[in-house]
Amino acid sequence: MRFDLTDLRLFLLVAERGSITRGAELAGLALASASARIKGMEESLGAPLLERRRRGVVPTAAGQALLHHARAVQNQIEAMAGELCAYATGLRARVRLMANTAATSELLRDTLPAFLAAHPRIDVDLDERPSHEIAEAVANGAADLGIAASWAGLSHLEQKPFFVDRLVVIIARTQPSLESRTAALADILGEAFVGLSAGHPLQEHIARQAARLGGHLHFRIRVPGLDNVCRLVSQGAGIAIVPESAARRAARTLRSLRLTDDWATRQLNLCARSFEALTPQTKLLAAALV
Repeated sequence: MRFDLTDLRLFLLVAERGSITRGAELAGLALASASARIKGMEESLGAPLLERRRRGVVPTAAGQALLHHARAVQNQIEAMAGELCAYATGLRARVRLMANTAATSELLRDTLPAFLAAHPRIDVDLDERPSHEIAEAVANGAADLGIAASWAGLSHLEQKPFFVDRLVVIIARTQPSLESRTAALADILGEAFVGLSAGHPLQEHIARQAARLGGHLHFRIRVPGLDNVCRLVSQGAGIAIVPESAARRAARTLRSLRLTDDWATRQLNLCARSFEALTPQTKLLAAALV
């Protein structure tokens, strides 16, 4: 079956008016053209859609089923047209923002909730990705704005500082080992870890650093979300490496050790292909982020 939107609208008008002639007039079609379209729909389906009577037409059982779907399609088209019209007139806009794990954690605390409350007609698509994917997405136009580590190859993009992200090791306050205030990844490879879910950008980044040292991380459990990681660590399930901001939020139940590896301290920058060329709504978000 290959029914186009004109077919569906025509059938909807004919069924509601009970007349092919009246439906054709409302659809802006000649009677012969409308009749041919309905006949083609019936031939494509292999069953009659309308029962022809002396005073007009009524839908058959198949026609009733089609009428239900035609109404749903028509309602969806009208909703789409209304939403797109809002965008076209500048009343609503959607900004595509990509950020790494640490930046996402920071954004969701205060910045984005305050921005969305202040700008109810601007929607934000927030996508958490590794820094190198963010740089690529902004460069090729798949994202309007990105927040990524400066090491990820941002030189071809315009940048503004966001914040300095430091990774720390967290352990339960009751855990007797790791008494020092600092640690290197090489020193803790033998420990049991609580990790983020498989494929999580931050966790994959840490795993790559362990592989460069010729080791790997032993995960006792992997869970979604930094808050879940901190909660399990505080209860003695293992240790973890998380952004310092996440550790601060759970400071009452955790101890944190500064991770001394060079890669553990990262400058995060807001980036765009051109800040000047951004839409007015995207400029508002960029201003809020920096």
